[in-house]
Amino acid sequence: MIKKTVVMLAMATLGSAVVVAGESLVRSAEIWPDNNGVHINAHGGGVIVHEGRFWWYGEHKIDGKAGNNAHGAAVHVYSSKDLVHWQDEGAALTCSADHESPIADGSVIERPKVVYCKKTGKFVMYFHNELRGKGYTAAHLGVAIADRPQGPFKLVRSERPNKGLLPEGFNASSLSADDKAKAEKFAAISNPWDPAVHPELSKFPYTFYGMLKTGQMSQDQTVFIDDDGKAYHICASEYDATLHFTELTDDYLHSSGKWWRVAINDYTEAPAVCKRGEWYYLIGSGCTGWKPNKARLYRAKNLRGPWERLGNPCEGTNTVTGQSADLTWGGQSTFILKLPGKDRYIAMFDIWRPENAIDGRYVWLPIEFKEDSLTIPWKAAWSIGEP
Repeated sequence: MIKKTVVMLAMATLGSAVVVAGESLVRSAEIWPDNNGVHINAHGGGVIVHEGRFWWYGEHKIDGKAGNNAHGAAVHVYSSKDLVHWQDEGAALTCSADHESPIADGSVIERPKVVYCKKTGKFVMYFHNELRGKGYTAAHLGVAIADRPQGPFKLVRSERPNKGLLPEGFNASSLSADDKAKAEKFAAISNPWDPAVHPELSKFPYTFYGMLKTGQMSQDQTVFIDDDGKAYHICASEYDATLHFTELTDDYLHSSGKWWRVAINDYTEAPAVCKRGEWYYLIGSGCTGWKPNKARLYRAKNLRGPWERLGNPCEGTNTVTGQSADLTWGGQSTFILKLPGKDRYIAMFDIWRPENAIDGRYVWLPIEFKEDSLTIPWKAAWSIGEP
């Protein structure tokens, strides 16, 4: 049963908008109630468009610190016709009662992203998966599949991707015996997050080589579908040091065997990707745990790179919390949604509240493109229908 926290509303509200003078406005960092008056529970998620409706998938949270792990309804889904008024569609993916399952109650199921495969007619969900009671040591990629956008999604597998496969452009014969030994050593470290503990790891460029036998780590992640229908999985890997891009098979279920490394040793997580014109853009975050930091923007004319880092795309101050763009308004990037049939893109961020996970807030803002780059200015209130 889905646990809900009912929010008492001090003013007339609908969906993710506040009705002001007959107009529905998006107001970031505030309470976003669904059709039942309950704050939307879809954190770290993404949105797809299918048959005229928007479907928003995200992490289902419960009260307190326990909500940072999955319990019951692991992934929640909502639907909308206008991105403003949201209907609760229930649990898209549910935790397993089997404690040995990768998605057992108490496991970690983060950043779910769903794509629709036209070839198979199936909905495919990707998510970052950590095993029950194992902290963040598994670094698995979870894949689930469903016949309908609302699910139920059934787990296909949970594992580290690209096992036994080297990245494009890498010649293993160029690696010295010393570097191979270091790669094996560093790949076996179970908790490397503190650079003071493992300073030699922070700039070592070949950790991925030591993970050939286990598969590559997959943590913060997203899925991107290009103009030609090809799908790509993008994740933070190598202890969050480097992004991995993987081309998927035509059914979107597996790696095609082709993958490559981006932003090497730049320590970027929370990737969100879009394409506009000849440019691909990636918004990401530094690695500071639950604490917000300055967002970062990359661009490239080819998914395989080269990718150029441009700086922080965010501007202005969060008028609800007072946090500046230097802290991404207290949030972290999670997804970029292109509105169908329009040259309009929405950047989605999450404000994490790990002390009370269910109270996490959402920041949705329109992207402004300028001279082969983009900015995301803070807006206290804005309309989806704006040009």
